[in-house]
Amino acid sequence: MSSRRKQSRSIAWVPTAPVGRPGARGVDADKPATQGTARANLASVQSGRHPLSNATENTRLFDYEQRTKAAFDAIVPTLKQISGLQHEADFERRAQALAQEQLGFALPATILADAWVTQLDMRRLFAWCVFQTYQRFCDDFFTNSFLSRLETEFQTFLIECGFHTLDISPCADGRLAHVISYVLRLPHKAVRRKSYAGAMFDIEDSIEKWTETELQRFREGIPTTADMPTRYMKTVVYHFSSSDPEHEGCAAHGSDAGRAAQGGLERLKAFQTAVENSFCCGASIDLMLIGLDTDNDTIRIHMPDRHGEIDLKRYLDAGDLYDATLSMQAAQAQEYVSEQVRQAGGEMSNGMQRLMGYLLVNNFSQIEYVRQYYDGRYRDIGHAERFIGAGIGFEEVQLRNLTYFAYMQTVEEAAADLDVGIKIFSKLNVSHGLPIPLVVRFDYHGQVPGARERAVGHCQRVDAALNDRYADLASNGLLHTLQVVRDCHAGGRIEVIGTSVMDEVTEEAH
Repeated sequence: MSSRRKQSRSIAWVPTAPVGRPGARGVDADKPATQGTARANLASVQSGRHPLSNATENTRLFDYEQRTKAAFDAIVPTLKQISGLQHEADFERRAQALAQEQLGFALPATILADAWVTQLDMRRLFAWCVFQTYQRFCDDFFTNSFLSRLETEFQTFLIECGFHTLDISPCADGRLAHVISYVLRLPHKAVRRKSYAGAMFDIEDSIEKWTETELQRFREGIPTTADMPTRYMKTVVYHFSSSDPEHEGCAAHGSDAGRAAQGGLERLKAFQTAVENSFCCGASIDLMLIGLDTDNDTIRIHMPDRHGEIDLKRYLDAGDLYDATLSMQAAQAQEYVSEQVRQAGGEMSNGMQRLMGYLLVNNFSQIEYVRQYYDGRYRDIGHAERFIGAGIGFEEVQLRNLTYFAYMQTVEEAAADLDVGIKIFSKLNVSHGLPIPLVVRFDYHGQVPGARERAVGHCQRVDAALNDRYADLASNGLLHTLQVVRDCHAGGRIEVIGTSVMDEVTEEAH
C-alpha cells in the first residue's frame, strides 16, 4: 500500500463494498442522485484503463501540455548555445539562426549587437525569450482553442443540480493552475476561477461577483431567472503533498495540510456569513471544500457531518474510488461512486450529490493521466513554474507548474501573494542568476467606454509599484516585467503594452 493510501485511509470516510460484489450494501432507491451523474459522465467516456476514464482526451491533453512546456524549456539550452558563440565571428547571424530554429522567433538585435563591448546580457535575453514564448502560447490558445469543451452542456447539468454558478478559488501555487481543465475536467469558460495564496480568497471580491451574478439573473435571466431556486456554489481547492508533506505542501500554510484545509473552510464560512448578513438569510450560497494531492492530482471532497457542516475529517478520496471500481463495467462503477456519495453525504441535496459524484468521476481521467504518463507521480512534485502572472485575466493558463498567480487590482492588496511568488522564484531563478519573469496583465470589456485605457493605466501603475517593491531585484536585472491587456469581450489575443527588457517594444518583435 502506498504512503498516500496509508495517509488517506487513516482519516477518510471508507467506502463500502462495491455494488454487485459480496458484502455490498443495497442501492438507495433515490435514483436522481445517480442517474444525472451517469448521464453527464458516460456520454463522454472513451476506452481507457478505467471504465470511466477518457483515454482519447488524455492523449490530447498530454500532447498540449508537452508542446507548451517544451517551448518554455527550450529557452535555457538555446541561450547556453548562444552564449558560447558570443565571441565567434558572425555571432549575430548565428545567434539569430539558432533562436529561429529552436525557439521560433528572433532575438532583439540591439542586445546582440552590444555583446562585443562587454558581455552578452543573458538576463535580458532570458526574460525576452520567456515573454515571447508566452505571447506565442497565448496566441495559440485563443486562436486554436485546444482546451475548449461544451460550456452549454455543463451549464445545463449544473442548473439541473440546482446551481447557477460554480466559483472556484484554488491556491495560487502553479501546481494547481490546471485544476479546472485537467484535474476536474471542466470547461474553463463556464467556471469562475480566481487563485490566491493558500486559497485564501478575497471575500469582498467574491461578494462583488455574487452581487453581479444575482443582478444579471434578475435583469437578464442569465444563466437562470431570479425566481428559479438555484444557488451559487463557492468552492475552495487547497493542496498537500503525499510524498513530502512537510516540505512540498502549501507554502502559505507552512506545508501543513490541516491548516490549509481549516483556512479554506473558515474563508468559505466567512463568505457565506457575509452574504447572508448583507442580503438576508435567504441568500443562496452553497459551499464545497476540495483537497488536491499535487503529487498525483488525486482529489478529496470533504463531506458534511450530521449537522450538515463540512467536516475536515470526513472526505471521499477519488483515488480510493478509482481503485475500487477499476475492474467494473462503466455503469456499475458509476453507480458505486454515486452510492458512496449518498452514504457519506447524509442530508445533502440530490443536486449536491450529483455534482460531487460528477467531479469525483471526472478526476478518474486525471488520475489515470498521471499514472500513465508520469508513473503515478509527477517528477516535479515541488515548484517548477516558468513565470509569475499578476493582475486580472490569464484564462489561457490551464497547465500545471506553468504560472504562479497573483490576482489583484493593486500591488498593496496582493502583497502577501506576490511575496510568496517572489520567494518561490528566488529559489527557482534568482539562485541560479536568472531573472524573475513577471507578466502584468489586465483584461477589460471592450464594449465599455474607456475600458482599454483604464486597463493600460492599471498595467503601468502596477508595473511601477512592482519595481518599487522589489527594487533590489529590478536594479540588478533580476526582475523583468511584460505589460499586456486583452479585450475579453471580443475574445481576441493579448496586446503588448511594454516590457522592461526594452525601453519600448521594437518592431522586430512582431
